[in-house]
Amino acid sequence: MREIRTLIVDDSSVMRKIVERSLRQAGLDPLVVYEAGSGTEGLDQLKAKQVDLILSDINMPSMDGLEFLRQIRAQNLAPGVPVVMITTESSEEHVKQAILAGAQGYIRKPFTAEQVKERVLPLVDAA
Repeated sequence: MREIRTLIVDDSSVMRKIVERSLRQAGLDPLVVYEAGSGTEGLDQLKAKQVDLILSDINMPSMDGLEFLRQIRAQNLAPGVPVVMITTESSEEHVKQAILAGAQGYIRKPFTAEQVKERVLPLVDAA
């Protein structure tokens, strides 16, 4: 399998590690992980690096995941790269907003490696 370059954007370093571990357990290996603690840092990472997959929390200070996603699209960063939103929100409205902004999927916290596999692997295989 080819190397999957992944950007994980979450204001919690612990959650970034949990997401990375879940990706590996789901079978995404070899995996190169870039991390960002905010949407702003995520945009900086995308300007400097090419990635194959983006996973972003929705609720973050300074720039939330929805605005991060809108900025990716507005600045034409990472064209064609699947974006999966990670949320604690049970609100369907947040999920709809994410899909309308260009997300290819979402995962609700808490999640299992199996859920990550179901939601993420098809996006990477299609790329």
